[in-house]
Amino acid sequence: MTTRIFKYEIFNESKEELIKSINGFEKVHIVSGNPEVLLNGLQNNVLLDNFTSENSIIIPDGIGTVICSKIVGRPVKEKIAGIEVMDSIVKKCEKENKGIYLLGSTKETVDMCNINLRTKYRKLNILGSHDGYFEMDNCEEILKDIEKVNPHVLFVAMGCPRQEIFIAKYMDRLHCSVFMGVGGSFDIISGNVKRAPKWMINLGMEWLFRVVKEPFRVKRLSSIPKFILMVIKDKYKRK
Repeated sequence: MTTRIFKYEIFNESKEELIKSINGFEKVHIVSGNPEVLLNGLQNNVLLDNFTSENSIIIPDGIGTVICSKIVGRPVKEKIAGIEVMDSIVKKCEKENKGIYLLGSTKETVDMCNINLRTKYRKLNILGSHDGYFEMDNCEEILKDIEKVNPHVLFVAMGCPRQEIFIAKYMDRLHCSVFMGVGGSFDIISGNVKRAPKWMINLGMEWLFRVVKEPFRVKRLSSIPKFILMVIKDKYKRK
């Protein structure tokens, strides 16, 4: 069911099995476990406590995490991309008439994301949305709006680690059943950014496509070799 990397239990079944597993939680945080997110968790006790709690599922979202699962000798079944999990959850919510709330990115992007989701999923119940430009400790109006409409799912697209910190900070207060940080997914859904071609995704090269399209991401790539090296060192230290 899981692969242990440091203190993390990484979900190691298929995406379909992940969606089924979500039903077993009264409240769950789906963590997109790429090396950047996992490194932030190791450096922040609030995030680490949240990521390793019984109310969190860490998915292997990133080729770096897939490689690390092989290094520790318990390979995950497949790389599970956060945007694909988001899409599966949205489909499920449309089918079961459960509401969602979109929080993050710019107002223009989240508004277009809202429009495109409603166009693709005609019966989807989007209960509300708000951009991600607000003070984390001064967002009472946003919290009250989420509480008022009471969505089943809260998607947060504010980048790592801000989206994960928001979820960890307010997960107990909000009555949503599913919380998920979705990074740049709003940009893709809104049409601002294209996703990599299928062949690049299948080869585990989606990161390269994103860096070519958004060069500012190149600095964040250092988290991949850094995390892999840490896992290798930890493995041999245990021997």
